[in-house]
Amino acid sequence: MEIIESLQWRYATKKFDNTRILPQEKIDVLTKAFNLTATSYGLQPLKLVVLKNKELQKELTEHSWNQQQVADASHLLVICTEKIVGEEYITKYFDNVKAIRNTPDNILKPFREQLIDSFKHKEADEISTWAAKQAYLAMGNLLTVCATEKIDACPMEGFIPAKYDEILKLSERGLTSVLVLPVGYRAEDDMFAGFKKVRRTIDETIIVL
Repeated sequence: MEIIESLQWRYATKKFDNTRILPQEKIDVLTKAFNLTATSYGLQPLKLVVLKNKELQKELTEHSWNQQQVADASHLLVICTEKIVGEEYITKYFDNVKAIRNTPDNILKPFREQLIDSFKHKEADEISTWAAKQAYLAMGNLLTVCATEKIDACPMEGFIPAKYDEILKLSERGLTSVLVLPVGYRAEDDMFAGFKKVRRTIDETIIVL
């Protein structure tokens, strides 16, 4: 039941205590959890930008519909997707599989060629949508880990990706921003922290066949 209690504790933090900073070991847990997130085919078309630069956070607030959490959070996590997932990217993934697992190439080759061929026939928008879905998987994983580690967080779609990409120079890294996650510690006067959760009942959301 500990995980359920942790999920009951978490909420979308509306006001962070801007005087409190997460220790590095907490950030290390989040980055490792991000890297361990399940992704389609195991391809990990994602990268995580960890911001602890208050000047940059303040600048980005303007492009986050002035949501003050972006500026006040201890750290700002930006989940990004790879702009290009093609033959070179997929081949590099399989090279990594071979190196780590020592899997013979004759076993890897059919799956590698199948994936390369599949992605060759996908439109850029289709690959972008697929990659964005992986970003949401990572966000969900990070939110659960935040809850278990007693790290406050606020998942955000409400920002202007093009401005984030420009300010953080993400395009130069072949990335585009998809989701934002301010993390830190809730402010004592955040009234939302004490609100009861509003959820449908288990009977309304679970179907047992």
